[in-house]
Amino acid sequence: MTLTSPDTITLALSKGRIFEETLPLLAAAGIEVLEDPETSRKLILPTNRPEVRVLLVRASDVPTYVEYGGADLGVTGKDTLIEHAADAVSASGLYQPLDLRIARCRMSVATRADFDYPHAVRQGARLKVATKYVNIAREFFAAKGVHVDLIKLYGSMELAPLTGLADAIVDLVSSGNTLRANHLVEVEHIMDISSRLVVNQAALKLKQAPIRRIVDAFAAAIRKD
Repeated sequence: MTLTSPDTITLALSKGRIFEETLPLLAAAGIEVLEDPETSRKLILPTNRPEVRVLLVRASDVPTYVEYGGADLGVTGKDTLIEHAADAVSASGLYQPLDLRIARCRMSVATRADFDYPHAVRQGARLKVATKYVNIAREFFAAKGVHVDLIKLYGSMELAPLTGLADAIVDLVSSGNTLRANHLVEVEHIMDISSRLVVNQAALKLKQAPIRRIVDAFAAAIRKD
């Protein structure tokens, strides 16, 4: 395992909603990111604390960077952590001290509005399901005794039912506006999703004091909400 410098704390974040909603938590810890990830070309952003830096990675890569020591801690969704744990040989290097209660959404099954999903399930039909979250979808349908063929997609999930590629999709839903705009409806709720703080276990031992200060500041900020 490769660990970051003993004098540096590296936080892995993904651009977008998680980054924006993590900023107030960082502020509670006295940390301010000095560059905007949407305009900066840098992948490692400085902060007002010379010993703290932010690493910009894909959301799905955050657990990997933290687990293998490329970052000391990170923020990522529960969905990403479940998929990572299912795919990883071992996730023993990850410690999850906090549910940050940010970037909230839900994992749902959705179909075309004119597709009779309850009838298909009752009849024991074999459904074609498109999703990026194959492990979550597999476990969900297996627990219900529904036979599915999973089709892995990485984006524009809503197209799958519209083009006949799939009967249903399993995806994250926030407002539901995108589903409605594409004449899709939620037919089952799988789980609620929020973002978690993850910490490299070895880094927690070697850099216990500075990492614990960040964790405690995040926890205090959550309690105030």
